[in-house]
Amino acid sequence: MLVNNNHLNERLTRKSQQIYHFIRKHGSVSKQDIVIGLKLSLPTVTQNLQYLTDMELVDTSKKILNTGGRNATAYTYIRSTRMAIGVYLTSNHISVVAVDLSGNVVDMEKVQIKFDLADEDYLKRIGELVELVKVRTDIKDESLLGVGIAVQSLVSSDGETIRYGIALDFAKTTRKEIAKYIPYKNRLFHDPEMACYAEVWIDRSIQNAFYISLSNSVGGAVVVDNNIYRGNSLKGGEIGHMLAVRENGEKCYCGKYGCFDTVCRATKLDEYTNGNLDAFFVKLRSGDKIAQEKWDAYLYELSLAIHNIRMLFDGKVILGGYVGAYIGDYIDQLCELVDARTPFEDDKAKDYLMPCKYKVEATAAGAAMNYIDDFFDEI
Repeated sequence: MLVNNNHLNERLTRKSQQIYHFIRKHGSVSKQDIVIGLKLSLPTVTQNLQYLTDMELVDTSKKILNTGGRNATAYTYIRSTRMAIGVYLTSNHISVVAVDLSGNVVDMEKVQIKFDLADEDYLKRIGELVELVKVRTDIKDESLLGVGIAVQSLVSSDGETIRYGIALDFAKTTRKEIAKYIPYKNRLFHDPEMACYAEVWIDRSIQNAFYISLSNSVGGAVVVDNNIYRGNSLKGGEIGHMLAVRENGEKCYCGKYGCFDTVCRATKLDEYTNGNLDAFFVKLRSGDKIAQEKWDAYLYELSLAIHNIRMLFDGKVILGGYVGAYIGDYIDQLCELVDARTPFEDDKAKDYLMPCKYKVEATAAGAAMNYIDDFFDEI
């Protein structure tokens, strides 16, 4: 009887993935736990556990204490056996993070530097920072899944080309140009989508949501059935350019007037404290009158956008970005403003409006998490 080894390996890989994710979910399990939990035969579990152990994905060094007999081997997954790196390029900073298989940021480097893709030294600096984090985290070449690069622009679906980069004036730039000094697998990502990706990654219960990135520019991303919805022309979620002020609106960086970006970007707040957002919230907490006036105006505009998003999508609304990291202390006030707008008595903002959970370099982390998910899919 002939055996098709390709089919055998395919079945083995599927079972191994199933077992691996069972171990990830439960933390530390015995072989019998896997047999019962996944309803698999003991030989199948044994064979696939050996495969995972050989791949250095599973650790077998610990024991599960058993008062009634021999201690069973505890199978645990190794978080650091593979890692990914995420990069976020903004107008004044480069942020680089290393992320393990649990989505934890295990190392981070952020430097202040002017964005300038025409400057060879700037491009070299990106590569140097990636290498610094890689070496400091002791990531071997074979263990590095890839480098995700988040940028303030719309990106082609294959991650190769900047489609719309007017915020930093670098449209039509390619991945190869930006990643010239990154000698590892890499691709480009749209920044608010990556911050949203990180939120959904750490909270798998989120099925449908709209993520609002409240940073020095305002962006957004839409999640439908656990997937980022990008739209027919990759502009899905571009809430920053939604018309918010019909008359006498401020000019947006896009050239139009009255965009949502002009009333809810972070600089509307920190312009009062010389660009220091933390200092603004210190003043706000201390009862500073001007800070309070600016904050009240900010929340008013934000509540209008949240209401409109809720009416359109009927899903969760996640507030992220620079302001989103602070807004948790003011969520009740914001919910009251949103509730005052809704026509539905049973639709309370506290049930769907939430501050971001990922507050440290979420955008760079999300870019790295794409490679982690690719790895899980390919195990």
